[in-house]
Amino acid sequence: MSSLKGKIVAITGGGTGIGAGIATILAEAGCRVAIGGRRLEKLQAIADSVSSETPIHCHTLDVADAASVDAFFADVKSHFGDPDILVNSAGINILKRTMAEMVPEDWDRVMQINATGAYRCIHAVLPAMRERRDGLVINISSVAGKRAISLGGVVYCASKFAMTALGTAISNEVRDEGVRITNVYPGEVNTPILDNRPNPVSQEHKDSILQPEDIASVVATICALPPRANVPEVVIKPTKQEWV
Repeated sequence: MSSLKGKIVAITGGGTGIGAGIATILAEAGCRVAIGGRRLEKLQAIADSVSSETPIHCHTLDVADAASVDAFFADVKSHFGDPDILVNSAGINILKRTMAEMVPEDWDRVMQINATGAYRCIHAVLPAMRERRDGLVINISSVAGKRAISLGGVVYCASKFAMTALGTAISNEVRDEGVRITNVYPGEVNTPILDNRPNPVSQEHKDSILQPEDIASVVATICALPPRANVPEVVIKPTKQEWV
């Protein structure tokens, strides 16, 4: 992981779950990491828990708010510089996931965070990456971004399919400019998003599925690849989870 030393990394949704796991492993690998999320106390708790040469930098971020996105990336640039790596890990799901139960306001909120939020963050970092002809964007999507599974629900699947298309289309556009995009599709992962499941998830089930550090290990490996190598997409799921 020596190739990662000094790299500037911006991570959305960095206060919990997968984002926090990725922040931890990249900071410990020598990256200069900035994390954003809506709750500063969560962000700071992660920063305080990690022992790294450069302390993790925290700044509040609501990816559904354009002004908040602008403020976050302005802060990252002021503190570290333009990001070499962006990890889009902010995401939500809702309790009422079927078309029969869901209301239009739920659709708007999930799409604003999962799809439009990812677009805004890429839009913020891409010009500098294109100018220096180097950069990496990691989109933390979901297996629900490849299969419209009932477990994810209508709007979550739609938002993650949008994220999939966003990453693929941008990757094709910038492939001759030194910028790489990777879509990561995790299966079930033990993160706080499980608390919003229609049916409660047991601790036994949480222990049997993927953990945030599993996804983080895959992402760190991708980040350490040389600029000539791009992983367009990768699926990682619990061994016990079906894949069809």
